[in-house]
Amino acid sequence: MKRIVPPLLANKHFDEVSAFVPENLLREARRQKGLRAGRVPDVCVLDPDGDIIRQAQANGQAARDADWACYHTELYRLTHEGIALGIVPCAVGASFAVLVAEQLFASGCRLLLSVTSSGQLAERGSPPYFVLIEKALRDEGTSYHYLPPSEFSSASPRLIDALAGAFDGLQVSVERGATWTTDAPYRETPTAISAMKAKGLLAVEMEAAALYAFAKARSKPVICFAHVTNQMARSEGDFEKGEANGAVDALAVITTAARAWCRLR
Repeated sequence: MKRIVPPLLANKHFDEVSAFVPENLLREARRQKGLRAGRVPDVCVLDPDGDIIRQAQANGQAARDADWACYHTELYRLTHEGIALGIVPCAVGASFAVLVAEQLFASGCRLLLSVTSSGQLAERGSPPYFVLIEKALRDEGTSYHYLPPSEFSSASPRLIDALAGAFDGLQVSVERGATWTTDAPYRETPTAISAMKAKGLLAVEMEAAALYAFAKARSKPVICFAHVTNQMARSEGDFEKGEANGAVDALAVITTAARAWCRLR
């Protein structure tokens, strides 16, 4: 009987250069929209829930970048504790996150941080808290277009080592460990959850496995955090993120990570 290879795993040719590249998309977007060619800040952030930007806008701290040429998102600039940040809100899910990551690095980004709201798997205290994601289970599709099949995508060991002890002085807890990246949040069945807990995974999110696969394939620095904010709404009063919907703590984690990266340069 002939073995059928799923389309997701067929005809990938990982060493072959893509015919469609972000630089060309951005070129055409600038042409159509009459935008200037500009650089994004060195440190950029994916803010899938949009809480950081909503809080920054409310405080008058964020300005939209009028030259950001992405068709699907807006980029905001803000400076926090002396660090200039480019933040893209509401890019949820693996494929969307990597689409934006490709375009950010093509536009001058030198470090990408992702802070995504996540569901608790292992009990490490009551949410909210953060997990520095060292590796993520590849239960999504995007990563398989960047790297051959494997169970996990992993962060750069050099970046992870640079963050050792960096968060010890923060008021919010930052754990380290592995997560489960899924494309289908409403298919987190009790059996699947039990299996992921048995693997020692700390939280479930939607982007990290793909972002780390992209980072390795493209040799780009990416650090992902799971902001553990919920227990999958299995009880009332879930999804409480902390002060300013978690934006205060998230920015503290972001700037701490950015400073550690700067010391590597």
